[in-house]
Amino acid sequence: MKTNTICVQGGYTPGNGEPRQIPIIQSTTFKYSTSEDMGKLFDLEAEGYFYTRLQNPTNDMVAAKIAQLEGGTAAMLTSSGQAANFFALFNICECGDHIVSSSSIYGGTFNLISVTMKRMGIDVTFVAPTATEEEINAAFRPNTKAVFGETIANPALTVLDIEKFAKCAHAHGVPLIVDNTFATPVGCRPFEWGADIVTHSTTKYMDGHGAAVGGAIVDSGNFDWMAHADKYPGLTTPDESYHGVTYAERFGKEGAFITKCTVQLMRDLGSIQSPQNAFLLNLGLESLHVRMKRHCENGQAVAEYLNKHPKVAYVNYCGLPEDPYHELAKKYLPNGSCGVVSFGLAGGREAASIFMKNLKLAAIETHVADARTCCLNPASSTHRQMTDEQLKEAGVPAELIRMSVGIEDAADLIADIEQALAAC
Repeated sequence: MKTNTICVQGGYTPGNGEPRQIPIIQSTTFKYSTSEDMGKLFDLEAEGYFYTRLQNPTNDMVAAKIAQLEGGTAAMLTSSGQAANFFALFNICECGDHIVSSSSIYGGTFNLISVTMKRMGIDVTFVAPTATEEEINAAFRPNTKAVFGETIANPALTVLDIEKFAKCAHAHGVPLIVDNTFATPVGCRPFEWGADIVTHSTTKYMDGHGAAVGGAIVDSGNFDWMAHADKYPGLTTPDESYHGVTYAERFGKEGAFITKCTVQLMRDLGSIQSPQNAFLLNLGLESLHVRMKRHCENGQAVAEYLNKHPKVAYVNYCGLPEDPYHELAKKYLPNGSCGVVSFGLAGGREAASIFMKNLKLAAIETHVADARTCCLNPASSTHRQMTDEQLKEAGVPAELIRMSVGIEDAADLIADIEQALAAC
């Protein structure tokens, strides 16, 4: 099926007399006739459900749709995008290991890798998204277990050269993990460019309505864990907590990663997405292909307007021909990138503050990738504890505005921006 059809009908095919919409299985537990029947589930010898902390039918149907959209072989839902990124990395990294990551990633993920995971004994080397192959290769160590990046970085809006990073990762026998939240599989399918694992904050465009927090992990089924058995003992040697099962042997390239992530990490850490949230996510997925087209059209229109305005010092949007990531966007995002635009006002911090106060349609929120337009000035909100110099060093200067352009009429959004700029 084509992407548009998968958005609407993927993941679930009802039988005769069954619900047309994905059912919400709002139950913590599942009944079995005998202990032996349930025991087969605990031994990973049979498929089924026994406790929603590990798996739930509603979640699995929605995960199957996301796997179809990305062209993957297996997927799982998590409680948030942050949990998805942590699980994807921690599934193959442990104390004493090392990660290579693009430096241009979401601040929360940057802190997860550089602070929290570092406390767990997992080190990281950050490289610029524009780094050469030589510079990326130089970052690897014998204990490197993964490479990480974002298709379109939040909020920097840089575009990852997926093929280049995948080439370097594979040359060192490790997988490339790509957070595809902003592009979504409607805009880019990283597996087609060499990525091995894809993550999502489904809270953003996939849900699209600011209704349900969630995350997802998708496996391409392409990375050969057994070929690099010494690097990934968790996947290639017996797991005594499951009677000695070796995931890569029992479930193959197609299912080993997600199975281990589910039966180990979800079992022990419990960051499950609720079935109700999965149901809401699926409603969002059904219109994802329609909404993303409008988000991209409106984002492009707003970026072009801002780029010509005398009170705007600069605009970051890869759809603009002069943007440094425009050529990469033409390659990886030929149908448009996303609806998020960032720009700086010539009048600095004071102008940014006045602009924000005068917006009428665009709401001031920390959220992005919503059907409704929302806006943020990091200097006066999320990063208000930092000085102007510190803000500049962090890549979020005081004059920076991040606008997540929704699916309203573009003319109305531009009119709102125009009157807010007039007050600056």
